[in-house]
Amino acid sequence: MLAKDCTKKIILTGDRPTGKLHLGHYVGSLKRRVELQNSGNFDEINILVADDQALTDNWDNPKKVRDNIIEVT
Repeated sequence: MLAKDCTKKIILTGDRPTGKLHLGHYVGSLKRRVELQNSGNFDEINILVADDQALTDNWDNPKKVRDNIIEVT
């Protein structure tokens, strides 16, 4: 098998759900992710929600953590 047959183009990206989504999220990452997804240039795109980090940032407010995770997903 040739090396080119073994390579996959994979994207791994994600967000920390530490606050509500806003225009900066759209301009900074969401718009580009949709463009990459729709380009057809990648074999696999993985998008993660780093909710463990959100827990440490807002450990004293579990309702806020829950609401932010739901909004981002």
